[in-house]
Amino acid sequence: MSDEATNPHGSGPLAGIKVVEFAQVIAGPLAGTLMADLGADVVHVEPPGTGDSARTMGPARDGTHLWWKVLGRNKRSVTLDLRGQDGRDTARRLVEWADVVIVTFRADTVVKYGLDWESVRVANPSAILLQISGYGARSSKRNSPGFGKMGEARSGLVYLTGFEDGPPVHTGFSHGDATTGLMGAFAVSAALTRRERDPERKGEWIDLALSDTLMRLVEWQIILRDQLGIVPGRAGNQLAVAPAAVVNVFQAADGGWVTVTSGTPRSVLNIVRLLGLDTEDYSDSARQVAGTQVLDDGLRSWIGAHSTGESLALMEEAGVVGSKVFDVDDILADPVFEERGSIVTVPDHDLGEVRMQGVVPDFVGDPGQVWRTGPQLGEDNALVYGEWLGLDPTEVERLSQNGVI
Repeated sequence: MSDEATNPHGSGPLAGIKVVEFAQVIAGPLAGTLMADLGADVVHVEPPGTGDSARTMGPARDGTHLWWKVLGRNKRSVTLDLRGQDGRDTARRLVEWADVVIVTFRADTVVKYGLDWESVRVANPSAILLQISGYGARSSKRNSPGFGKMGEARSGLVYLTGFEDGPPVHTGFSHGDATTGLMGAFAVSAALTRRERDPERKGEWIDLALSDTLMRLVEWQIILRDQLGIVPGRAGNQLAVAPAAVVNVFQAADGGWVTVTSGTPRSVLNIVRLLGLDTEDYSDSARQVAGTQVLDDGLRSWIGAHSTGESLALMEEAGVVGSKVFDVDDILADPVFEERGSIVTVPDHDLGEVRMQGVVPDFVGDPGQVWRTGPQLGEDNALVYGEWLGLDPTEVERLSQNGVI
């Protein structure tokens, strides 16, 4: 089977990698989408008739839901009822075909459908199984349901987010799901690399819980508690553990918001000079940290006396690092995002042309691309079951007539 028969464009660093995902909603499918953006052939398996519940999540335009157009992009959609033996036999054929299998069911359901590690490695010893669950597939709560916000809360991140005198605050998007999907795609890439060095091409089982990624990314919270007895708390737009003297958000005279951050002693001195203060009072890190409040109050007054544009221009001239706090219109109008091709326009069956984020990361030599939006339910049944799995047309027709696909 040629690359062109699977990936229609044959480009991207993951071109030729075959992925099947028995996963719905966000975390597992996002891992697949990130790999599909980089050229992998991803088959998204959905229940006949209803499809993935993500197809009806979020706002809609004229009855067409928009989130799915991004979450399902660059994938093939097939329908399959896993509740009967015909469906499970077909699922096994997909596992045999794939390099990577993604599952997000509860542990007992994974076993029932024959998608657990023992079953997968018998069917395909080279397969990489990415299993995402609320609490981990090998924990005592492996059968408990979980969503991303629960993972965020368990990670410690939500406790750290918000103002000192206010409640913990979740971020304004599916943060736990998104970072789990990203970590899943990274983990699969690492497993594929390891498999290439293995003469036996043995597969791997990646067991990822929804709290794992964010808990890992808040790097300092465990060691601070262990060594200093500190339980970091909420600090507003500053950081509970700040790397330098100033990290905050300030409102400009025209109502815009500007973030300022100083990541090195030299960058702190640039703020000192901008505010007209004596650099001798901030000559070392200890003095800079001690003067944090003075610098914070000074920036609040200084930015409050200038417009957003004026503040940013003068800060850039002074070598002070900052940015306007962007809303989506700012993103769409930003010249740097435009230069980098960060927003792409994609034709869509229902909506005509739609704009969405481009491929990240940007591989300069062998880039991925967005070649389709989220597909119609079962749009690729004939291609996947017929051409890719090699099922006889009469068998495909039988499965269809019996409601299996």
